[in-house]
Amino acid sequence: MADGPLQAQRQWVQALRRQLGAQLLETHISYVLLAGDAAYKIKKAVDFGFADFRSLAQRRQACEDELRLNRRTAPALYRQVRPLTGSATQPRIGGPGPPMDWLLQMRAFDQDGLWDRLAARGQLRPAHIDALVEALVGLHAGAAVAGPDTDYGRPAQLRAPMRDNLQVLAPMCRAPAQRAAVARLAQWEAEAFAALWGTFRQRRAAGRVREAHGDLHLGNVTQHEGRTLLFDALEFSAALRWTDVMSDVAFMAMDLQAHGLAPLAHRFVNAYIERSGDAQGLRVLRYYAVHRALVRAKVAALRAAQLAPGTAASQAAAATLQRYLAQAQQLITPGRPALLLTHGFSGSGKTLLTQSLLEATGALRFRADVERKRLAGLQPLQRVQGAALQRLYGPSMDARTHARLRALAALALRSGHSVILDATFLRRRPRRLARQLAARLGVRCLLIDFQAPLACLQQRVAARASRGDDASDAGLAVLQAQLAQAEALDADERAISVVVDAAPAFDAAAMAERWTPLRRRLQRNRSR
Repeated sequence: MADGPLQAQRQWVQALRRQLGAQLLETHISYVLLAGDAAYKIKKAVDFGFADFRSLAQRRQACEDELRLNRRTAPALYRQVRPLTGSATQPRIGGPGPPMDWLLQMRAFDQDGLWDRLAARGQLRPAHIDALVEALVGLHAGAAVAGPDTDYGRPAQLRAPMRDNLQVLAPMCRAPAQRAAVARLAQWEAEAFAALWGTFRQRRAAGRVREAHGDLHLGNVTQHEGRTLLFDALEFSAALRWTDVMSDVAFMAMDLQAHGLAPLAHRFVNAYIERSGDAQGLRVLRYYAVHRALVRAKVAALRAAQLAPGTAASQAAAATLQRYLAQAQQLITPGRPALLLTHGFSGSGKTLLTQSLLEATGALRFRADVERKRLAGLQPLQRVQGAALQRLYGPSMDARTHARLRALAALALRSGHSVILDATFLRRRPRRLARQLAARLGVRCLLIDFQAPLACLQQRVAARASRGDDASDAGLAVLQAQLAQAEALDADERAISVVVDAAPAFDAAAMAERWTPLRRRLQRNRSR
């Protein structure tokens, strides 16, 4: 800490608050003054090792970096960097004379739109998650890639903040259970890092280390004027900001789970993987999720150390520390994965119904319709007709698509994730090859048999084609070909099947109960 400059800051921050008639918010590294439609953010003159703002030049640079980074995703909120002049008792924003400090001027927004507040009120919805995925995929696609002449993303550099989190937390966790938890996490980290060392190198070589957001938790996403905005990107440390894009994904998924929103966390991860195509990131997702849980635990511990013991704020910080420490422990004890194969004709509701299943179980879903188009160099909603449509659904592309699905399933299963392969699986050979994959990996395989009358299938396929809002291009002609070529399940396949009546209209509220038999079978699988 830099007590002298920090004490001076406190004096003029209070003077400026009174002058503006502003509300003061405070974190462990910043002051924020809210005055009407303006917000002013000031870096505290502190040094936590990972964030050093002791000098005036460092605080100005941090403000400039924050402005640049956040204009990528929230340009409407970030305005300009301004000097603070005058004196500690009569500060002036942008006045004449030498600056005594620097601040970032932002547009104030309704704090009730913050995602952590929406979560607390039970108002965070699937549509919010889908909008976040689109924004995050766009950010990552346009973000600068770490060059070969930098250390960003090298295994030792990626590991350093994880080790720092554990080293800082160890002496700050005084309860015996917390100290034991930190010790277990340190042991797990050492083993996981050794196993992932080569993967970290591969991710860097593939261009997955980028100038990401770096601090993507619920408190740094907001709903503003009907849009989902990511803000407060990590500006104070290039080493922490230039990281694997999957670290951003892991942070948000972990935080959703820590807030009791596991279904939305599962929806988020699945949608990001499907939209970005970065299935290889599943290999490192758990490591980064543990890292991010420890980041939040460390921030809470540091905040608690700044507060008077026994106060409500201190107790809240201690509770936050415990919550994220528990989340990290849960992440290092995953259940046994399983492979789930859908079975049913186009229009039987496989994709619609398995969305609720993946949200309930945390399974990763890979869709034949999406991967088929990815292999063909097409976007999910891009349409083809005539001969191109015949090739897309021809035998050769069918074989390539199923090979791709099995490769994705193997990757996810080896990473500890259950998998749903969303395809018709109407032919015996693809079913047999998928079951053989499960046997090789030592995981259980189940078939989800979606059944609906022909008239229902035809009506749904025709309606979907007219809407054009799904990756599937399967129309009535494709459905007719499926009906002619389908090969019935044999006795062994029926023994591992769960029949789903797909005829009733979709009812989201009823899906949890409808999946209960399958979830029980999966739970028995995990307990073994």
